[in-house]
Amino acid sequence: MTTPTRNRPRVLVVGAGFAGYQTARGLSRLLRGRAETVLLNPTDYFLYLPLLPQVAAGILEPRRVTVSLPGTLRHVRLVLGQADHIDLEDRTVHCTDPEGTSGKIRYDRLVLAAGSVSKLLPIPGVAQHATGFRDLPEALYLRDHITRQIELAATETDPDTAAARCTFVVVGAGYTGTEVAAHGKMFTDALVREQSAWPRGLKPRWLLVDVAPRVLPGLDERLADTADRVLRDRGVEVCTNTSVQESTADGVRLDDGRFISTRGLIWCVGVRPDPLVEELGLPLEQGRLVVTPELNVPGHPEVFACGDAAAVPDLARPGRLTPMTAQHASRQGKTAARNVAASLGHGHPVPYRHDDLGFAVDLGGVKAAANPLGVPLSGPLAGAVTRGYHLAAMPGNRVRVAADWLLDAALPRQAVQLGLVRSWQVPLDTDAPEPARVTGGTGKE
Repeated sequence: MTTPTRNRPRVLVVGAGFAGYQTARGLSRLLRGRAETVLLNPTDYFLYLPLLPQVAAGILEPRRVTVSLPGTLRHVRLVLGQADHIDLEDRTVHCTDPEGTSGKIRYDRLVLAAGSVSKLLPIPGVAQHATGFRDLPEALYLRDHITRQIELAATETDPDTAAARCTFVVVGAGYTGTEVAAHGKMFTDALVREQSAWPRGLKPRWLLVDVAPRVLPGLDERLADTADRVLRDRGVEVCTNTSVQESTADGVRLDDGRFISTRGLIWCVGVRPDPLVEELGLPLEQGRLVVTPELNVPGHPEVFACGDAAAVPDLARPGRLTPMTAQHASRQGKTAARNVAASLGHGHPVPYRHDDLGFAVDLGGVKAAANPLGVPLSGPLAGAVTRGYHLAAMPGNRVRVAADWLLDAALPRQAVQLGLVRSWQVPLDTDAPEPARVTGGTGKE
């Protein structure tokens, strides 16, 4: 992979998230053999992140939210590996494959769509005791961990320990945290119903904590009010204007003085661009790589960036950047593909411009909150719109996802521990060179 094909230029796409996947997909259609498209990604699948809470809650099987890259990206060569360093002068990306072998890939055009990682705040104990929620291994670990804690609580002789085991604290009341808390409460209630000797008076407890004055602080207020009402009616304790002061092996201390005994701290505070972006040494804005409206990196006409890694100007709202959302990342990927093709002489470049079509928050069961095209919806109608949106947005597995939803509505969930992911394989501190094996509030081995 060191030398581009002599008769064809090589386009290298780094990352297969929403932006990278759509870029590679667009290039496969636009170039059709006139250039070599290479996709560098650590896994052989695209992960549909919005449905990850349903994997953690046992509604969807893990493979339902993964879409095969070789199976859906024709005319694209997949290279399994992690980008370690980008040499802009030599036009080379240094990478490491899943078995630890180092290599490098030369390019004529580069699309940086490395995405984002969990945002870790300097709060004592969080890196050691919290579980993040950004990828499939974390969702699988969390599902096992929740199931295990409920099963252990059922036979625990000490009431305080039993209560701690079935208490879960979600930090971050944004899109992901709200859905995790909503689905998680329903999941633990279902697990309790399966226990034949559940202690009388013991109930699963879920807390949703955020420093903001309301849940979903970045979204429409009516959407947030609907989500808040559903959460509270379900029994989730919504703690706004509250932050975590410290995390220990026994629980979480909040800044209002309360100490919550728990074995489950779930970190959904937010994301930051992949560290690869900062390593480039190029101008950044809000930690993201500065690009033109055409998604080109100034001073490097052969380099493009999109998605969470890029500070894309919001032409619909001058002076602001586009939000780090899947909706924008997908559409930026399509624009990037068009502009890369144009840079090779096929078509004309266009600036990225897109208005939000609205948001949809799945709150479990038939509950949801949505505002498609600015129209506020709640209840079963919002639930139908939300699931319809996800089916339309997914690039594959639609029938399988719909089938899982039907089965979940008709049959009890199968809640068993799979034991596929160990705690040290899902470290929250993404900058750690090696995942440390720790013990703590999440029950990590």
